[in-house]
Amino acid sequence: MAVRTARRTVPSTPAPAPGLIQQASRQLVRARNGLVEAAMATSASERYVAAHLAALRAAAAVLAVRTRPASRRGAPPSAWVMLATVAPELHEWATFFAASASRRADAEAGIPGAVGARAADDLLRDAETFLALVETTLGLSHQQSLPRAHAALRAG
Repeated sequence: MAVRTARRTVPSTPAPAPGLIQQASRQLVRARNGLVEAAMATSASERYVAAHLAALRAAAAVLAVRTRPASRRGAPPSAWVMLATVAPELHEWATFFAASASRRADAEAGIPGAVGARAADDLLRDAETFLALVETTLGLSHQQSLPRAHAALRAG
């Protein structure tokens, strides 16, 4: 069956199995918790790493719903590459977070100056926006992750 839009015909996808939605929901809870951890982090590096990992968990939620195990040889593609393939509407986000992965690795390695406060704060906001978009994409209701008062303190 296909859904007709004004410009093109888009194949409809069957609703995911309830078990997949539960698995995705667990990843989204972990992502939300990661955003809170990022907001509470005292260093820019910790904030950046936690925000990036939260975004990765949100991507994992989409992958849980839209992919099936495959038998492959060699190393599997990154979650960001897979996300861009199975959720083309999230392609730009996948590209953005893939590009920030090396900076996260530098921050995790403790490289001085790898991440500044502004970059960490920006990534935290981007990860929160991405999580909301993932929830909407999966047909789930968005649950605010960060207390507004804390976010306002961070922005000011």
